[in-house]
Amino acid sequence: MNFKYTAFLWLFLSSMFVFGQDTLKNVQIDASRKSLKKSLHLTQNTTVMSSKELLKAACCNLAESFETNPAIDVNFADALTGTKQIKMLGLSSPYLLITQENIPSVRGASQAYGLSFVPGTWVESIQITKGAGSVVNGYESISGQINTELIKPLKDIPLFVNLYGSTDSRFELNTHFNQQFSEKWASSLYLHGNMRQVKNDMNNDGFLDNPLSKQVNVINRWQYANSQTGWLAFITGQYMRDNKLAGQVDFDRTKDVGSTNHWGSEINTERLDLATKIGYVFKDMPFQSIGFQNALSNHHQQSYFGLNHYNIRQRSYYSNLIFNSIINNTQNKFATGFNFTADVYDEFWQSADWSRTDHSTGVFFEYTYDNADNLSLVLGGRFDYHNRLGAFATPRFHLKYIPWSKSVFRLSAGRGKRAANVFAENQNLMASNRVFSILNNHGKIYGLDPEIAWNYGLSFSQSFFILGKSADVNVDFYRTDFLNQAVVDLYQNPQQVLIYNLSGASYANSFQLDFNLELKKHLELRMAYKYYDIQTDYLSGKQVRPLQSKHRFFVNLAYATHIADKGQQWKFDATLNWLGPQRLPNTVSNLSTERFPEQVNGFSTFNMQITRVFSSVFEVYLGGENMTNYKQQRAVLGAQNPFGSSFDASMIYAPVFGQMYYAGLRFKIK
Repeated sequence: MNFKYTAFLWLFLSSMFVFGQDTLKNVQIDASRKSLKKSLHLTQNTTVMSSKELLKAACCNLAESFETNPAIDVNFADALTGTKQIKMLGLSSPYLLITQENIPSVRGASQAYGLSFVPGTWVESIQITKGAGSVVNGYESISGQINTELIKPLKDIPLFVNLYGSTDSRFELNTHFNQQFSEKWASSLYLHGNMRQVKNDMNNDGFLDNPLSKQVNVINRWQYANSQTGWLAFITGQYMRDNKLAGQVDFDRTKDVGSTNHWGSEINTERLDLATKIGYVFKDMPFQSIGFQNALSNHHQQSYFGLNHYNIRQRSYYSNLIFNSIINNTQNKFATGFNFTADVYDEFWQSADWSRTDHSTGVFFEYTYDNADNLSLVLGGRFDYHNRLGAFATPRFHLKYIPWSKSVFRLSAGRGKRAANVFAENQNLMASNRVFSILNNHGKIYGLDPEIAWNYGLSFSQSFFILGKSADVNVDFYRTDFLNQAVVDLYQNPQQVLIYNLSGASYANSFQLDFNLELKKHLELRMAYKYYDIQTDYLSGKQVRPLQSKHRFFVNLAYATHIADKGQQWKFDATLNWLGPQRLPNTVSNLSTERFPEQVNGFSTFNMQITRVFSSVFEVYLGGENMTNYKQQRAVLGAQNPFGSSFDASMIYAPVFGQMYYAGLRFKIK
């Protein structure tokens, strides 16, 4: 379905929502808090997603929870694993600091699949911050931060059940159990399971469109809160086991592993996490507090991709001590403290041993000025020593100014530094017969130097009324300049992945304009346009980043009827995404039958969901994804000879499966 037809369909559906049928014309609707909202109070450019926003789509896990949010781009990582990857400001997730309750979570070994290990029903809210984040959370943030807040036991309900099933043969069960023992103590036990055991090959290329999979995920949280003494504590333990089987439809793991009978892949991951948070608010000085965070994790992945084997185990410890207070008055606040991180990696790619131990110690200080009227700024800095990155400083700056009523102007700048985990972060390229080659290998990180970048941002927001209806417009521009980068080069040779230190320039420019309008009560329209200019100096010269649209267009329409006396309600949500043309990696030297074009045309996808709330305890939902049924016609290059040199399943720019429909129910005991 082309863009013109999709746009017509969208306008038709929009008109139905706006003007309504007779049964909707006389509905009385009450106002409610928005489920996706830009924070006007924070100095940083932050968007807050509530749990209500997550219910608007089939967000079975964190990677799938951004479909209705224009700040995040969601794409498939490859043609085999079904894994979705996210980007912000045109940069992939390794350049984001992803935290769970402000403790780094998706990092290192979990970069490729870690977002799929957090079920959407566990999430209370998500804070998305563009640009360099706070120095309190570390030095690795370059393009932004995504922080997930889980449901708090003292606020949770006794029982929640979510059942989900889809036409791509995925089934899911979520159950939440909560027990409040007293006013101060409560505990939650969440059980999650999903599976797909039916083989699907919708494009008839002999390869599974989605992997066969099983996941078991359990989390137990304890919360203690005493408002009289000022003490607050959380203890969280999580165990997860995830198994994926991908490859050719005829692949048999009992007979074909290690042979060239059929091409197959298995990714088996086991993860154990334990985190504690303890805080104290001084009774006589409520503006002063101290907090201590600790986290232990053991991530173990064993996998193979055809004849290529990749195994990684990461054992990590993270601690952060934070002290908050004021200087003379509450207009001048500060946060200071220190943190320690240690990572032990046992990593093997093919026959090479890349095992290592990383550890870093850092101190930070962040000053905040807020006149509670029209000006606030945050000046932060930290100094760290890392056994492989060396000693370095990280400055960050954020400014918010309100020039007139209902307007916000923001400015930010900051430096980030990180060690690229080149194998863990590029596992999608392992679904090919490319040879990984690391050049200029005299550095201390896989033979490479650390990645260093500066991020600068400017944003403006204005709220106003159109014909008595609330609206707002937001515009922002961000630029990321890399001083050094671990360049992943897919242009030089279709049989290789070249990884080397940046020699020259690499930058990412991101421009976004979005417009939000309340068409009528409980009928909200979101529109966004994004432009990316991302270029890097490769060995072959300056090139745009492959598999990246320069232009993206987003429209979301949400409507909810009035809540009746018995709690009954209808909810409708529809999202249109249009992605412009994309440049593909180089395949010119392949045989003419094993080539992709240099560039592919743009396409659009349309998602929709309808929810029927029968009461405050029971609701059902029905939805569809990619209802335009757009499919990448050729998803796997060299599918007829998967052990040949041209085989590559990583060049994915569009959906593979096609239309997908789903249904589910939610049951609550309050």
